[in-house]
Amino acid sequence: MKDKIKNYRIIQKYILLLFLCLFNSVVYGKEDLKSMSDFLDQIIDNKEQYTHNKNQVITSLKKILNTKHSSLRYEYEINSELYKEYRKFKLDSAIYYARRNVEIANLLNDKNIKHLSEIKLASVYSFSGKFLESEELLKNIQSKDLPKQILGDYYEACSRFYEHYAAASNQPQYNHLIEIYRDSLLAVIDTASFRYKINMAHKSISRGQIDQSEKILFGLLETQSPDTPEYAQVTHSLGMISGIKGDPEQEKKYYILSAIADIKNSIKENASFRSLALIYYNNGDITRAFKYAQSAIEDAVFSGVQFRTAQLSEFYSIINASYQAKEAKTNSKLKTYLTLISVLLLFLILLVLYIYKQMKRLSGIKEKLFETNKKLSGLNKELNIANDMLQEKNNQLYDANHIKEQYIAQFFYLCSSYIDKMEENRKSLYKLVLNRQYEELHKMLKSTNVFENELDELYSHFDSIFISLYPTFVDDFNALLAKDDRIVLKSGDILNKELRIYALLRLGITDGAKIASFLRCSMSTIYNYRTKIRNRAACDRDRFEERVMRIGVLQHNDE
Repeated sequence: MKDKIKNYRIIQKYILLLFLCLFNSVVYGKEDLKSMSDFLDQIIDNKEQYTHNKNQVITSLKKILNTKHSSLRYEYEINSELYKEYRKFKLDSAIYYARRNVEIANLLNDKNIKHLSEIKLASVYSFSGKFLESEELLKNIQSKDLPKQILGDYYEACSRFYEHYAAASNQPQYNHLIEIYRDSLLAVIDTASFRYKINMAHKSISRGQIDQSEKILFGLLETQSPDTPEYAQVTHSLGMISGIKGDPEQEKKYYILSAIADIKNSIKENASFRSLALIYYNNGDITRAFKYAQSAIEDAVFSGVQFRTAQLSEFYSIINASYQAKEAKTNSKLKTYLTLISVLLLFLILLVLYIYKQMKRLSGIKEKLFETNKKLSGLNKELNIANDMLQEKNNQLYDANHIKEQYIAQFFYLCSSYIDKMEENRKSLYKLVLNRQYEELHKMLKSTNVFENELDELYSHFDSIFISLYPTFVDDFNALLAKDDRIVLKSGDILNKELRIYALLRLGITDGAKIASFLRCSMSTIYNYRTKIRNRAACDRDRFEERVMRIGVLQHNDE
């Protein structure tokens, strides 16, 4: 069972590694903050992909959980893995699996895993804003009854409880309890662990020992791989320190790195976006501030982290300021437009008066103008018809020129290729003659494999070039056929013989003999194929081939 869990962890790491390569090529190759911000914007736009990857890992664990005849301890361990995946992703689900593990611990009558499960449940209750339930669980657990390996989890849960409660209730007097439990945590965990060092760094920050905290964090940064949850924690803490030291560029840089790592790990309980939104808002970049604020709010609502929602309340000022600024600009534009409309209206009134006077003076030539207008209208219609015809000819010329350019280039390439192959074949034959290998020579001359291979290659080249000219040909062609009679290509095929016939027709080759010669079949076969396809048409059969000839024309017009 542990091997299966380990395998899913490895799969998750590989998924993260794939996006790490993209991150390195885009961000680390460009040190400027603008490139990093642009990359973060791209990551936000593709946030759903990382959520999908997270759900895949969770789905895999659930499949293991649904294995028949599994023991309670087996279920407990899989539930623990699901709890880890959901803890900073979706709190409702994390609560469900934590509760279930409490039930399992009671059934197994195992005090240690019961205490650990209750601590985990209290922790997610705290994150979700269920402070009464969290406090009750923690109060019912006596630290003296806990083994050392669980004691650290207990102290951390207590510290986090007061941190979340203080943030949600805006009561900083609980900060001293956060520090007390953090000190207790540091006293019982391994001093060489990441957990110890990150908490020691936070303790140093709270005491104003910025240089000491920075030293610890830089040491951790060297040991953590980018795009990991631990990397996100370290860079977020470095962003906090940069802000305290008054270094806005470094502050922005580390918060961006932390936010990227949070998204890639689908960590919805994050603080970096909130900090970035405030930084960009203070710098006057309302667009980015709104984007990051919106992302933070979406994550908080998705995961159900209540204390983050409380912290995000200050974003309303950012959003309101953005809307007010836009409204002010809109009102300013409306005033300008109203002024312009008023001026135009006055001008129109004057123009109407002027026209009225002119109409009185020109009443004598009204009939002549009417006749002239009538003639002009007729000429206009003729001109429009001529323009339509000219446009049609231009489209045909464009199509012909485009095809000609593509096929001339391919023709030269094929000619060169065939010359090379002929030379290679000549050398092979000459070598056989020199060596008096007449039987082998006879086999080579008798075999049709070369001809068939070259013919297949010719068709493959034709299909590739044609589809490059008309990428939507197959879909557009099928759209002209009845739904049940549409052509379904085999795997790996670009065109089949039926589509190839109409591809040649689309290129202007209407001579059946030429089509039959190219496709190495009889004219009656070509006729039968064309008749068969027309009978499957969803439109007027008599105009079917005319509509085939129109495939791709609109595309060229757009170009």
